Amino acid sequence: MSPQKCAQSAHHASEPSAEETTSPLRRRLVLACCSTSIVIVILDFTALNVALPMIQRDLHTSVSGLQWILAAYGLVLCSLQMSAGAIGDRAGRRKTFRIGLCVFVLGSTLCAVAPTLEWLVLFRVLQGIGAAVLSPLSLSIIAGVFSGEAERARAIGTWSSASGIALAAGPLLGGAVVDSLGWRFVFWLSVLVALVALLLTRHVPESRMDPVRGADPVGQVLMAVFLAALVYVIIEGPGRGWGTPVILGCICVLVLALTALVPYELRHRHPLIDPRFFRSVPFTSAGLIAMGAVGAGAGFLFLSTLYLQDARHLTPLQTGLWLLPMTGMTVILAPLAGRLTATLGPRVPLLIAGAALTAGGLMYTVAGAETGSVPALMVAFGLNGIGYAIALTPVTQIVVSGLPPAQSGVAGGVIMTSRLVGQSLGIAVTGAFLSSALHSTTHRSPTAFAGASLPAWWIITACGATIVLLGTVATTPWARATARRTGLLFTDPASTPPNRRPDPQTARR
Repeated sequence: MSPQKCAQSAHHASEPSAEETTSPLRRRLVLACCSTSIVIVILDFTALNVALPMIQRDLHTSVSGLQWILAAYGLVLCSLQMSAGAIGDRAGRRKTFRIGLCVFVLGSTLCAVAPTLEWLVLFRVLQGIGAAVLSPLSLSIIAGVFSGEAERARAIGTWSSASGIALAAGPLLGGAVVDSLGWRFVFWLSVLVALVALLLTRHVPESRMDPVRGADPVGQVLMAVFLAALVYVIIEGPGRGWGTPVILGCICVLVLALTALVPYELRHRHPLIDPRFFRSVPFTSAGLIAMGAVGAGAGFLFLSTLYLQDARHLTPLQTGLWLLPMTGMTVILAPLAGRLTATLGPRVPLLIAGAALTAGGLMYTVAGAETGSVPALMVAFGLNGIGYAIALTPVTQIVVSGLPPAQSGVAGGVIMTSRLVGQSLGIAVTGAFLSSALHSTTHRSPTAFAGASLPAWWIITACGATIVLLGTVATTPWARATARRTGLLFTDPASTPPNRRPDPQTARR
């Protein structure tokens, strides 16, 4: 079914009236729809991880091929997410949300029947386009339907909990599906859940932003080109050779795209990413912390799945069970991280998170993988889960410090994009080190695989140490002063470039 026909069929369902929209039952159904949509966005990544070794055998691909299966989805998701939210604000959130679900269903269906690696990667791009619509609009719809502050906070908490459950259940559910039905049924599962969400959209009221924020298509293209070239260089560089024409060409493309992006965004009235945000040390640090934490988590999941199935010869279901210390800690500690941040401020949680990630990486490299000690591996997995769960909550508080409330949504969108960039780069960087080391390994015993993955695990360890450093710097008085000065750039008319000042007539209206 095409996205257009799929959206039309959903559109023919009865529209909710204003009274129905405000009824408690309708609001719960809207929350169920949005929570289901974010579940499939996350579940598609975490559940697919445990299927990678089986995909590798069936499609006869290398480690770099597995990287592209994951990175293609993440790249499109992080490149298009902010623009997709703006399109929904302009065209109508429910209509755009339905189209996104239909595109996701189509992409998942095609992934389930993909005959080769190349087709699978292409269809993953289509999946990513749909996911890029669902992620920001689900939160916008919730914010519009739940008007009371306390009610909205509870609804967003439910939405966040759904994403945490998907993260924890993904490896276990994916392992059970792959073990019993095969890797293609991971995508059929996504189709089923997405169709449930599509059915629930009949209860979602239509809404738009007034006034509508301007678009930035040129900035979108430049950002997408930069990220795609960067990930291509990291993934393909070890295999093709860093001095080959295609790799050197991609390096030139990413440098040119970045060089053009910054001055263009400084001049644009409604930039995709306002470079002035990065004058705030807490904001810049928060972006790097988000990239490091998510990158470490994604790299950990990628390496651990291959290690457990390729080297220790576990089944997909057994792999999901082994990963429970990591995913379980994420679900348990994510809500507690908010209370810890509210009580002690962001510095202490960030120090705990960075120390946990560092200790988990060291435990894996020193005691776990080389010896095959199950207790050491379980501790390493649990420490990584602790670090990942705690790191992301204080980042949200840091990123808006010193900025006016009107800019908090845009700043939050930039940080969400940073998290998705970290996911793609985490897979690309750790996979590149692993792929390069495996070229010199003739067999994949636990000891040989552990030795090949050690450089990648040192990268994850370094991410934890960097979070400790940035968490300390970002919470100093000097850093907070830079945040206040940055906030003045968005509130003082004399500091705002003429092309970004609001039109007087619009301001009066």
